Amino acid sequence: MDEQRVRRGGPPWWRQGPPWWNGRDGGPADVTHRWPWRSTLLITVFVLVGSAFASRGQPGRVPLDPYARALLLAGGAMLLWRHRYPVAVAFGTALAAVVYLGAGYPYGPVFVTVAFGCFSAVVAGRRWAAWTALGVLWAAHLLVGHWLYRWLPPAHDNAAPWGGEVAVTTGFVAIAAISELARTRREQWARERAERAQAVRRRADEERLRMARELHDVLAHSISVINVQAGVGLALLDSDPEQARTALTTIKAASKEALGEVRQVLDTLRTPGDAPRAPAPGLDRLPELAQQAASAGLTVALDGTPPRLPPGTDLAAFRIVQEALTNVVRHSGSRHARVHVDHDPRELRLRIDDDGPATGADAGGSGNGLAGMRERAAALGGTIEAGPRPDGGFRVLAVLPLKVTPKEDDR
Repeated sequence: MDEQRVRRGGPPWWRQGPPWWNGRDGGPADVTHRWPWRSTLLITVFVLVGSAFASRGQPGRVPLDPYARALLLAGGAMLLWRHRYPVAVAFGTALAAVVYLGAGYPYGPVFVTVAFGCFSAVVAGRRWAAWTALGVLWAAHLLVGHWLYRWLPPAHDNAAPWGGEVAVTTGFVAIAAISELARTRREQWARERAERAQAVRRRADEERLRMARELHDVLAHSISVINVQAGVGLALLDSDPEQARTALTTIKAASKEALGEVRQVLDTLRTPGDAPRAPAPGLDRLPELAQQAASAGLTVALDGTPPRLPPGTDLAAFRIVQEALTNVVRHSGSRHARVHVDHDPRELRLRIDDDGPATGADAGGSGNGLAGMRERAAALGGTIEAGPRPDGGFRVLAVLPLKVTPKEDDR
């Protein structure tokens, strides 16, 4: 589900940010392909129409003329570049507003273009440009309203009321606060998207590792049996054809089973989420595993009754025993092995012993058997101890945590 969400663009926008912040509507992530012309056109029309209505209630100001409309149009048109050149747009819209106010034109939504320009600069990480542009505009507004008004149009103008300055200052502070909030939220969304993508990649890596470990265990055991039986068949091909035929029959059965398990793993890889066609092996198949080992010349004595286990723990336990017996076939001169299963409500203990000695022979193994067993045990919070016994044999001891209720244990 998470991988499908990533392929479709992630979770809903209220968890990852509006589309226009993620580059799907001209936002910063896609500025090289799209222009925010719709929002720019809407803002420009709003400023032009709003200024026209505002001028009707300010008869003392200079009426709107083509120069005033050109300034308003220029300030709005600059917003078309706000994602590509946020610094230039922040200063450009502020300069257009300063010239507009200095020319004595009516107050109105002229600050809207400055707000969007500075907002885009802050969101793009150019905070210094946004604060400087707002500071320049605020200082120019104070100078024009309380000092330069004597020499600037309209004629016979009075100083601006200080109450209006408080409102303008509050508006500038609100622009700054909203811009900072948007920047912080955008960075948070970006981190969340990166964390989700990393989590999906990590799960994919873990799944690939799990399947690689599964394939290794399946192939290592089956190929070891095939290797031993192939050697027997070659040795007896001339002197005992019937025994050679038995070895070939064992090779055929082992290869068929290996192909079936490999196909099951690959089917899971091709169709993730689908239920497997065959149940995963567990400790209930230990007698079958002992028969396979017997076909390779290894007699396995089973001791203990396996408890009812969760599928993941059951599979890991089976693979650990399988790999341990495979290592006996490969690397031990002993033709006898013992598998002891013990458990209590808290943990499952598996002990695999052989009498040795080590032969140093290698049936084509990769050397990853013990590492794979430890990884399986560690994934469940368990441990693996493997090493020579004092009497010269070799022992593998696996301890896997589990939660088995008495009722489950009695079944």
